[in-house]
Amino acid sequence: MTGVGNAFVPPPPTPDSPQDRDDRYIFKATRALKDTERWMLAAHDSDLETPVLLDDFSCAAGFRLDAARAPNLAALLDRMKAALKSTVSAEKKYWHRPRPFVEDPDAPLCVARPVGEKPSFAYPSGHTTEGWATALLLAHLMPGHVSGIMERGRVFGESRVVCGVHWASDVWAGYMNGSVLFNAFLSEPGVAPLVVAAQADIAGLEKQPVAPVPAMCAAEHNAAAFSPLTQIR
Repeated sequence: MTGVGNAFVPPPPTPDSPQDRDDRYIFKATRALKDTERWMLAAHDSDLETPVLLDDFSCAAGFRLDAARAPNLAALLDRMKAALKSTVSAEKKYWHRPRPFVEDPDAPLCVARPVGEKPSFAYPSGHTTEGWATALLLAHLMPGHVSGIMERGRVFGESRVVCGVHWASDVWAGYMNGSVLFNAFLSEPGVAPLVVAAQADIAGLEKQPVAPVPAMCAAEHNAAAFSPLTQIR
């Protein structure tokens, strides 16, 4: 992504700093969420496939964001995801911060750890970056639903802490990252016509709305009332 580097994201916490100790406390405290409704939502939020990611914001929008019925919206999201990927990968390699479960391999995670996993760095959170950028994109396309959409974007990032695959400060950095990279993406040549086409797709979905899944909406509502990022000593 042209003009975007690593400098705008602050360094991760230094070992044994107050923020590092808070990260570790939050990681340990959130292991108690195993097998709860919040844990299941975090596992669901680990899926970044475009149809799933769009549908994750259906409750916030008030109707199903069906990628099959909104091909231009899906294409716009795909293009943004591709634009984010190389930058996030470079950032992770630059900071090379280990994930929480590297130090505590027996800690429960909401997703299976692959056998023979290659080094995978934590900072900043790529899922949070992508989820927050997606929230900003959808809020841009649906200004009447900004509050609910951005709340869902927050919960999406927090799911990475619940899942046990990121430190809390990784997620905070992901929110910042998503904001900067979304704004850079929106100004790229050729994006404006895609935005117009996506807005037309959304208008079509609104004319023939399909209701979101009630159980998912309830889980998201409950998750929004509790932020693991603020549960420090």
